[in-house]
Amino acid sequence: MRHSGVREISRKTGFSPATVSNALNHKRGVNKETAALILRVARELGYERPDRVENVNFVFARKSGEVLDEGTFHPGVIEGVERAASAQGLSTIYTTIELSDRQTAARQAHDLTHNPDTAVVLLGTEMAEEDYDLFKNPTAPFVVVDGWSDHLFFDCIVTSNENSAFRAVTYLIKMGHREIGYIYGSCRIKNFPLRERGWRRALREAGLPVNPDFCVEVGTTVGTAREAMKAWLAKNPVLPTAFFVENDIMALGCMRAMNEQGIRIPEDVSMVGFDDLSFASIANPPLTTMRVPNREMGELAVETVINRMRTPRDYTSVVHLSTTFVERQSVRALT
Repeated sequence: MRHSGVREISRKTGFSPATVSNALNHKRGVNKETAALILRVARELGYERPDRVENVNFVFARKSGEVLDEGTFHPGVIEGVERAASAQGLSTIYTTIELSDRQTAARQAHDLTHNPDTAVVLLGTEMAEEDYDLFKNPTAPFVVVDGWSDHLFFDCIVTSNENSAFRAVTYLIKMGHREIGYIYGSCRIKNFPLRERGWRRALREAGLPVNPDFCVEVGTTVGTAREAMKAWLAKNPVLPTAFFVENDIMALGCMRAMNEQGIRIPEDVSMVGFDDLSFASIANPPLTTMRVPNREMGELAVETVINRMRTPRDYTSVVHLSTTFVERQSVRALT
């Protein structure tokens, strides 16, 4: 029997998801004619009422692994998911979808999003816009963490990327820096251009120029970032007084390359990262960065799918979580 969700019944009948849910649950407030129509359409569509899911499936959508494989961001999200799921009496299971294998990924995505026993928390860190087509029209409770679609409507929990980067660069400006470079990843995920916008906006509002000579492309692993920064430094470039880096992984690789070349941090150049991964506090020197609330993102994702299941609604939402500025020893005050 095919499982059809509240949204599909809503589309077929023209009634809101809330009305459909109330009718299916035999609640008061729905007149008999409306309830009868909704129940008839539900039977025709093979609907089975999801009184309770049994699992939360944490889905890794893996594109290349160039961002996910070395990072410690998603283990924090997993911890939050497990904690919130356990509080609801649910178990957590895990699935990896290799987006590079489009045919297999499409089959996996369809099965996941149409399983009435499982709520889906999708990690969208490496997903591009076209990848979200694989997950359209889910009938299972569904939420995206650290990703979003510009063309499809999903519930999403994301980081406030642009404003967080703006705050980080504004801090450098307040510390007296006027030449602030940008270190960016060769692998472009959707978060990164927003962080670049925050960097550019902070410079623009302070009346400072964007100097392309201070923009450095590096790999998104520690090793590839280190090698790319070594190659750039070998050209004997003029250094800015500070760099904002798209994430902590790249910052660590670049700091290692600078240390190996005798460039002192923060005496010669200051560094600010993004994420506050586990190693940031023990880097040499400890890295100033923006802490992303990854555990809280996981907890909120589970709360979102549970609430969506219990109280259907005819809209989705994208929740932007703020970051916390973490000041350590990688920035020198010039004023």
